Amino acid sequence: MVDRHNLIFIMTDHQRADSIGMIQDGKEVTPNLNKFAKQSVRFTRAYNTCPLCVPARTAIATGENPISNGVVLNKGQRAKNCKTIHEYLYEAGYRVGHVGIHHIMLEPDLKDRIKFTTWVDDNSYFEYAADRGIDMKRSSLDEREIEELHGCKYEKKRYSNARTSVWSYTLESFKDNYFCSNAVEFIKQNYNKDQPFALFLYFWAPHPPLKVPEPYASKFDPLNLNLPQNVGKFSKNLPSSRFKSVPVQLAQGLTMEEWRNVWAAHLGLVNLADEAIGRILKTVEQMGIDDDTMILFTVDHGDHLGQHNMYQKMEMYEQAIRIPLLFKVPSVAPKEFDMLVSHLDILPSILDLLNIEVTHPFEGVSLKHAIIDGIPPGDRYLYCQYSGNPQIGDIRRAVITQQYKYIYDGTIYRELYNLKTDPLEMNNLADEPDYRDIINKLHQQCKNWGERSGDWVDY
Repeated sequence: MVDRHNLIFIMTDHQRADSIGMIQDGKEVTPNLNKFAKQSVRFTRAYNTCPLCVPARTAIATGENPISNGVVLNKGQRAKNCKTIHEYLYEAGYRVGHVGIHHIMLEPDLKDRIKFTTWVDDNSYFEYAADRGIDMKRSSLDEREIEELHGCKYEKKRYSNARTSVWSYTLESFKDNYFCSNAVEFIKQNYNKDQPFALFLYFWAPHPPLKVPEPYASKFDPLNLNLPQNVGKFSKNLPSSRFKSVPVQLAQGLTMEEWRNVWAAHLGLVNLADEAIGRILKTVEQMGIDDDTMILFTVDHGDHLGQHNMYQKMEMYEQAIRIPLLFKVPSVAPKEFDMLVSHLDILPSILDLLNIEVTHPFEGVSLKHAIIDGIPPGDRYLYCQYSGNPQIGDIRRAVITQQYKYIYDGTIYRELYNLKTDPLEMNNLADEPDYRDIINKLHQQCKNWGERSGDWVDY
């Protein structure tokens, strides 16, 4: 029976689900996570609640989807009446540490809700970098100006572009290696058989801009990469409104040579993060605390990397919303499930696995029976939303089943993909008469979910 084990919760940013197990240029992209996956319970059909950093992370922390907790944008919103996984663990007697980027938006702030044993965030790194003369300003060379829908009109906005370059400072001073060193110290200093610890480690890589330190910048030869067939290609019957989206504008004009460079840089950062994760896993092993420690790995969202002729996230395709999810639980045999699971399942699963009682009902479900007993999660509908980045803008609502994905944008435009026969989502079936009943059924499911969540979109 799993009891009050230590918890190490690890996240990266922009890492795709297919990176685990991927071979490129004759090399494993994630050798440490590959080994970890073989020791873990792996959910291969896991999805986020939003392809955007802050809403996705706040949903994981609170167990509430972005519309329900009120955080659908990257800025300006805070969840007020939500209890976080950090608070549950602290109240259960855990020493809690936060190391990494802080994209969980709450009122009051997460940092002020409990007494963290360690708190290391972006501000900590900026001070570290300033002391070493590291210039952290984002160069205009790494930006692209696009027009983004803000409310009812399009306004100019700058985003990280697809330019690649080499990080010009020492490898140890790179942000994720700084976070990793602090995480290792937390584990060493806070392991105590009489009181468990919970470490939340939030890496930045492989988030753009694509500034990559050596040797990772040169790790994957762009000419030797095997790219998906739909890089640089739009889906058939793509709604016209999608061509105005942020990911399409960020990808506009890029050549296949440039996409290869993007992939090489992105994979280099994924490999760098994997090395850092390997250091954490090795620390646990060397300290001999494997039998006392539960380790979870996931990601906020992925990146299109040119597929669908899009860059970054902010759309509902598999590359953006499908995420890796791995649980390594002491005394639990490795397993793999291909049933649908959600980011919203993480909080209730952790609490259930650690025998922490809750009375609050969650939208997500506990995966304890799957993890411990090998009972597959039941068939279900999953839901994902996108509502814009700094302001309400492009609307996307999606409902996902084992076979289909339905996408609605609040207008007449819809998308339907058969994920079994068309895994790259290149053939939109929404206008096909043979699929009218399926579309109507999934639209009703989406509408029902919106009503339960308090969505403002007109279905």
